[in-house]
Amino acid sequence: MIEILNPAELTRARATGALVADILRTLRSRSVVGTNLLDLDRWTRELIEEAGAQSCYVDYAPSFGRGPFGHYVCTAVNDAVLHGMPHDYALADGDLLTLDLAVLLDGIAADSAVSFVVGDARPPESVALIDVTERALAAGIAAAGPGGRLGDVSHAIGTVLGGAGYPINTEFGGHGIGSTMHQDPHVSNTGRPGRGYRLRPGLLLALEPWVMADTDELVVDADGWTLRSATGCRTAHSEHTIAITPDGAEILTLPTSA
Repeated sequence: MIEILNPAELTRARATGALVADILRTLRSRSVVGTNLLDLDRWTRELIEEAGAQSCYVDYAPSFGRGPFGHYVCTAVNDAVLHGMPHDYALADGDLLTLDLAVLLDGIAADSAVSFVVGDARPPESVALIDVTERALAAGIAAAGPGGRLGDVSHAIGTVLGGAGYPINTEFGGHGIGSTMHQDPHVSNTGRPGRGYRLRPGLLLALEPWVMADTDELVVDADGWTLRSATGCRTAHSEHTIAITPDGAEILTLPTSA
């Protein structure tokens, strides 16, 4: 089912999106050399509970994972790219960290992810990976206008990723979102323009371009959740929840202040 939100639900979606963005901003500021991933997870739980929201992850048990996820934020480091399960690991200078967060507030979910380099190091490969996912995300958002097609969004994302020379994996991508975290339609990170579902005002989409430096093949970690690059190369992932409006795409997962 593809869910279309009414104006009152869209107002609630804006509040959820801002909460997700604010929590991610706080977590990013605390992600310094020596920070433990389990501390990031604990802080996420505290921030969600303080806001009166609910985690979309802790009880999440889809077919591709091993039982309930059991944590509040995805923490993917270096060669991990998706569904990174927090574990006892202290961040090191130069680590490429992706934080992916989804919460439910007042009946509406929002989902966002950010990748960044920890500490003072700036490995060129990591910087390039992050940059291309951010540019691809911006291109996808720009293509998400009312009356357009889902393929327009996927094509815009894929043009940036492929144009930079990165392989594109199509097993996982963006998705519809609303009263639940994962809904139809699936939003591939590559596609053909003019094809697919016609975008309508009230539709919420989580767009999430992600890449691995030299492969499109994933392997599953021993924890049954964390997806890593098959070659051990570095990865990056950027995501926003957007709403289709009569005037274009509105980014919901922006922080409440600079």
